[in-house]
Amino acid sequence: MKTRKDEYTRMVQKASPNSRLVKNCRWAFVVGGSICVVGEILYEFYVNMNFINSDARLMASITLVGLSALFTALGWYGRLAKKAGAGTLVPITGFANAVVSPAMEFRAEGFITGVGAKMFIIAGPVIVYGVLAAMVYGIILHFIMPYVG
Repeated sequence: MKTRKDEYTRMVQKASPNSRLVKNCRWAFVVGGSICVVGEILYEFYVNMNFINSDARLMASITLVGLSALFTALGWYGRLAKKAGAGTLVPITGFANAVVSPAMEFRAEGFITGVGAKMFIIAGPVIVYGVLAAMVYGIILHFIMPYVG
């Protein structure tokens, strides 16, 4: 039986779930914003513990990464990410999740060939290209600076 193109399009639209774009964006905004608020709370906590500003920022980032790694290992971060989508991907916690998640997945293969080898399977290219880009920009800046300022 032949189905015409417009009939097929109607069938696909009927069978496809409705897009929840606005709801998904709102959820991602709330969760991502909440992670950032936690980061600000941690920053203020470390400032009140008499850390200087730069150290307080560093400690807040380290704490967020550590909590993200812990929550990933416990399986909580994955459940949150299913609902929040990019809200958990964009902040620094998403990077920690990208490192810990494959490590947890391949831990059965052993510490070296599983965890050690697979830990950076997702985050590795980001690190490599980030470092290479920084080196290239640094070299370019090194040669341009005498002429700029």
